[in-house]
Amino acid sequence: MDNVFESIKKGLEEAVDYSEEKIVKVRVFQPEPVNVKSIRQETLLTQDEFASAFGISVATLRHWERGDRKPHGPALVLLNLVKKAPDTVLHVLNS
Repeated sequence: MDNVFESIKKGLEEAVDYSEEKIVKVRVFQPEPVNVKSIRQETLLTQDEFASAFGISVATLRHWERGDRKPHGPALVLLNLVKKAPDTVLHVLNS
């Protein structure tokens, strides 16, 4: 239990230092921006099929494709995965 506490404490201290722009050795994952329409077109899926396959509302997908909004957080991570390995992601989701 002490090791868990120390690990969490260290992580929080590093996060605070990072937020205060102190020099710390942390990995920050920044997913690449994506072109949602081109990703969908590469999968050969319609908007309805793509939205259904990845748990996205069609309205949200259309906003992303038009550029009104940008995906962020887990959606951006998922879209980066689909961009890099669409067949693998679809296979995993359909299993």
